[in-house]
Amino acid sequence: MEAKLSSDGSKSFELGDVVECLKEVGYGNYGCSHYRRRCKIRAPCCNEIFDCRHCHNEAKNSMDTDPLDRHDIPRHEVQKVICSLCDTEQDVQQYCINCGVCMGKYFCGKCKFFDDNVSKNQYHCDECGICRTGGKENFFHCKKCGCCYSKLMEDAHHCVQRAMHHNCPVCLEFLFDTMKDVTVLPCAHTIHLECVEEMQLHYRYSCPVCSKSIRDMTNVWRMLDREIASNPMPAVYQNKMVWILCNDCGANSHVNFHTIAHKCLNCNSYNTRQTRGGPTASCSSGMAEMVL
Repeated sequence: MEAKLSSDGSKSFELGDVVECLKEVGYGNYGCSHYRRRCKIRAPCCNEIFDCRHCHNEAKNSMDTDPLDRHDIPRHEVQKVICSLCDTEQDVQQYCINCGVCMGKYFCGKCKFFDDNVSKNQYHCDECGICRTGGKENFFHCKKCGCCYSKLMEDAHHCVQRAMHHNCPVCLEFLFDTMKDVTVLPCAHTIHLECVEEMQLHYRYSCPVCSKSIRDMTNVWRMLDREIASNPMPAVYQNKMVWILCNDCGANSHVNFHTIAHKCLNCNSYNTRQTRGGPTASCSSGMAEMVL
């Protein structure tokens, strides 16, 4: 901040320079594991002070809390914040009314949200009703799905009613306002990216919701073709037929029974389940692990 000499010889400061200086006071030194910010919030539900809404929700939904007392903070109802530098409690606003410090370089008055880390490119989506990251110019809001998606999939994504308004099918965390990366599977169901990666580490390649394959399994199906060809069933079972349902295309097929897996006659997928004809069998993840 540069000082300028006034007509009487004293130093004066430009207002813009003062504001910029206040943006840096205490920057990066305050906050929690979720956000870098220079204020705390008073929860309107329990009248207690927390660093952020996630800190509140973790504390109030822990195993140590009486189940009857567990709750999430109504984020849009926050009315009071406390400056981390001077401890002044005040109405929600970006700059402290007492010391003038900027309590968050990114500030959203609608969400009552502060964050000093603006590298996330935060933006507020009026249709979602919350702030998101990644830059508004890179996302579009799908009215049917009820959430924002990357513009890279705008012309190709399959709509699912309120696609993000449910829990992750693996970890059960609510997806709509999660802080973790979310991915859309080929079947259009949504799930945490890290949960998909964890599934694949354990050779799970089907959607936990609808059981459709989540990746191109062509090479795996070819290996299963060879595996089945090299392991013929005993003569007593060679003419045994069973009905199967394909998880990928939904077709029913009448096929020869085999203990390893059953192949869909419509799309050649082994992602099937036996529906009639004796002891049930399906292409298991264990089999996928054996052939990969």
